[in-house]
Amino acid sequence: MNMEIKRSSSSKVLLTMAALVIILAGVKAASTILVPFLLSVFIAMACNPLINWASRYRVPRWLSVILVILLIVIFGFMLAGLVGNSMNEFSQNLPVYKEQLAGELNWLVGQLANLNIHLDRTQLLSYLDPGLAMNMASNLLSGVGAVMTNFLLILLTVVFMLFEAESVPRKVHIALDDPAMKIQQIDRFLSSIKDYLAIKTLVSLGTGFLAGLMLYLLDVDHFLLWAVLAFLLNYIPNIGSIIAAVPAVLLALVQLGPGTAGLVAIGYVVINTLMGNVIEPRFMGRGLGLSTLVVFLSLIFWGWLLGTVGMLLSVPLTMIVKIALESTQGGRWFALLLGDDVKPAVQNAD
Repeated sequence: MNMEIKRSSSSKVLLTMAALVIILAGVKAASTILVPFLLSVFIAMACNPLINWASRYRVPRWLSVILVILLIVIFGFMLAGLVGNSMNEFSQNLPVYKEQLAGELNWLVGQLANLNIHLDRTQLLSYLDPGLAMNMASNLLSGVGAVMTNFLLILLTVVFMLFEAESVPRKVHIALDDPAMKIQQIDRFLSSIKDYLAIKTLVSLGTGFLAGLMLYLLDVDHFLLWAVLAFLLNYIPNIGSIIAAVPAVLLALVQLGPGTAGLVAIGYVVINTLMGNVIEPRFMGRGLGLSTLVVFLSLIFWGWLLGTVGMLLSVPLTMIVKIALESTQGGRWFALLLGDDVKPAVQNAD
């Protein structure tokens, strides 16, 4: 009897893993369609609180949707033009920046040699390519720009989603055989995702604005480019702020010297400490709820599955998975593994 139970449980695990592999293969094959759709979903969720806020002042929903979309279009085209020019200039100057950074690294090796710390310059340059961070930043922004070539499709999808947003909770309840709308987990799931995305978007906008203002005041080249990078990578906690700061600090080192580069590094630390540890927890009411290891692994996994946009949306997507697992009896154990602390997860499970 026990052997039969073990065999059935093992077969169930194997079938679940096989089904998961098939689903992931399908998602990866359909990433060209899924990525614009996911972007549309996240943009609609981030904009929906503005629509709800306008409805409190008796603004018709169709009018508030049109105003929000016009705001997105105007802001998007202005930002795309400015960032596009900055990216072109940055790409043209990238070989010069890389050569200057290599020179700075050679100077550092010489200073270490004076302290009897001898390093092979050629081997060190092969391991620590100083232009790698700048290449990564340029490729990341280029990848996002390539996805945004479907801007019209994404915009139309967002419009339809905003018009349908009011009926989505009711449809989800009915689809899950809850016509009386008594299952509170569904409402908690939808509300948690909406609140998280809205707050995270506002905090990311604030982070990008402060980073761009700091770099502008310090006269660092392409400050708008680094501001957009700080905004995008702020969706990735813990490591996103570090990745966003590295190319700006390196450029400040090449352009203005080590003193200004130190100020830029300190400025990024202050901005991310203020926004990530003070403002964001105050509005969210609780921590992110994901361990640092899970954040890093989710970055790799969603980046492999969905490309550049998957990296930017890795934490929101993982948060959605975690919130969904917390709302089910059988998935709470896995949500506990994704969390950063045992106590909050246990409390949610009760």
